[in-house]
Amino acid sequence: MIITRTPFRVTLGGGGTDLPSYYQEYGGFILAVGIDKYMYLNVNTPILDDFVRVQYSRTELVHNSEEVQHTLAREALRFFRIENGIEIVSVADIPAGTGLGSSSCYLVGLLNAMHTLTHSPVSPQILAEEACDIELQRLRKPIGKQDQYMAAFGGITTLEIDRDGSVSVTRLCLGPDLLEALEANTLLFYTGGVRDATSILEKQDKDTKEKANGVVSSLSEIKDIGFEIRDSIVRGNMRRFGELLHIHWQVKKRLSNGITNSRINEWYELARRKTQLREALRGAGLRELRFRFDFEGSKVVFDVVSRDGRLAHIRRQEKSSPLSSVVRAAYA
Repeated sequence: MIITRTPFRVTLGGGGTDLPSYYQEYGGFILAVGIDKYMYLNVNTPILDDFVRVQYSRTELVHNSEEVQHTLAREALRFFRIENGIEIVSVADIPAGTGLGSSSCYLVGLLNAMHTLTHSPVSPQILAEEACDIELQRLRKPIGKQDQYMAAFGGITTLEIDRDGSVSVTRLCLGPDLLEALEANTLLFYTGGVRDATSILEKQDKDTKEKANGVVSSLSEIKDIGFEIRDSIVRGNMRRFGELLHIHWQVKKRLSNGITNSRINEWYELARRKTQLREALRGAGLRELRFRFDFEGSKVVFDVVSRDGRLAHIRRQEKSSPLSSVVRAAYA
């Protein structure tokens, strides 16, 4: 049995510039933070049968991995050439469709577990790129690279994406007082709604390729604001950080009519008018999601390896795999 824990993420700047249709022409920039809300993957090799069991919001029991309907689980099994005799169970702190990168958390956590199962540990960068390959290349999902990288790395992290798709990862170096101030001034509220962003991203991708509806100029503005947000955080200017988040949101809404709706707009304006923000939004029916930052990324939290039906050893992995010397990841 192997259990992995993979953090959800909150994007602070540059959102949307991590899609290939944009970064292949202009380069992308993302600033995001991992939070202590997690996707847990339990991977087990049953002793008494050769079925494939995949449990999530439903339960699948099939004879061969090719029959699995959960696309991410099926592609991960294909990637490792595992046909049967495995059980995959997922549990999450946050429901899917809330915009915090749950699909990529699932995939990164599963790949991490499978590498542990097959005794082939890899660096966070390779783990992220394997997830990107599955989601962007094999499944052709209209998404970017930030979710996979943030799931693998966590932390308050910038991703600079070259036109060739290579990603440079930089961890912001912030003192404890500044970290505490940033956590205290960043709030999340659950609206009670979930959605599949596929149609929005497909439209953005199409408009970017066709240079239509001002999407390219909006994304370039979003990227520039992302750099400013990073700089304001590093300087400890929380007021400017908040002002830039507002500007970022106004530009973000230009990308698609589906980004927001009338209820979200009402809640947003209510929050901007109130000094007692928490009380006002609770009174409007929203639930606050309290969180702390996560600095570990996807990690194995429990590992029991079975050989020939006997427990071989039990160990706990306290840290993610070290960075490979061949990857371009900098911790500044």
